[in-house]
Amino acid sequence: MQNAKPLIVISNDDGLYAKGITQLIEIVRPLGDVLVVAPDTARSGYAMAMTSNVPVTKRLVRKEEGLELYTCSGTPVDCIKIALHDLGSRLPNLVLSGINHGENAGVNVHYSGTMGVVLEGCMKLIPSIGFSLYSHDPEGDSMPYASFIRHICQRVLEQGLPIGTCLNVNFPENDEMKGVKICRQARGQWKNEWEKTTRQNGQVHYWLTGYYEPDDSNDKTTDKWALANGFVAITPTTIDLTSYSTMQFVEQLVTL
Repeated sequence: MQNAKPLIVISNDDGLYAKGITQLIEIVRPLGDVLVVAPDTARSGYAMAMTSNVPVTKRLVRKEEGLELYTCSGTPVDCIKIALHDLGSRLPNLVLSGINHGENAGVNVHYSGTMGVVLEGCMKLIPSIGFSLYSHDPEGDSMPYASFIRHICQRVLEQGLPIGTCLNVNFPENDEMKGVKICRQARGQWKNEWEKTTRQNGQVHYWLTGYYEPDDSNDKTTDKWALANGFVAITPTTIDLTSYSTMQFVEQLVTL
């Protein structure tokens, strides 16, 4: 790839052949050279997991002017680490993840392989954005948001993002969005997360299930509220997990 154009690195957690990443590639190709390294199969819920016990492989799927696509046997974070490693000294101008089939609002950001890609890029000091669609349908269509995606990517390419901050962008299922809201992450938790079954041989299996119980469902400042009411939710997300507001409280806890 030529160095004259911006370089955009893309990954996801739904796999290289998912509709969301295919559409994201199409949307941002006019903005620069695109390098895609994505899992060879779906790896949702991998968060920032890395592979350390077995080798990871990368396979070229397609290469043409301004575009290279690879599958990777590892996790979403492995994909980005390998992409950056093989680029050598060339630093991407933008890391993108998605477009995920399913929203990544509220506490889901902590489980999300989509956002794992974004946080890894952010830790490498690269402006990074994650995109998710509030629909678990693998045929969910993100193209109604194409102009918005291209716009925000272009602006971030031009202006960058603050060091240590990335963007978590969630689209409502209704493609006639009411507008855009800059949100905080909603509070809540998953309940009744496992269904226990016993087979004839006595072996007990646990199937992941459950439901999300919000703590602030009527709070209009949250990403969950924005999505439920037809708005695009953008949550600036930091990699610094320090709770600065409680440092004084913790200090008095440990003072003898």
